[in-house]
Amino acid sequence: MKYGENEIICKCKKVSLADIERVLHDETRFENVEAEFDKVQKVTHCSTGCGRCHNKIMGVISEIMNG
Repeated sequence: MKYGENEIICKCKKVSLADIERVLHDETRFENVEAEFDKVQKVTHCSTGCGRCHNKIMGVISEIMNG
């Protein structure tokens, strides 16, 4: 699943791939996808509207974690 840097992943809160990457950029050690999702959600408020983007965001975070 490849997205463009400026592609909106969460439409309700207008969160892009770049926004998610910014939150995770300084991570030196990832815990698990759920913990990283919580961090991203706290900063960006993604997946707090309709919730339809949840799986998409989890996939993006997983890809970032796996390099």
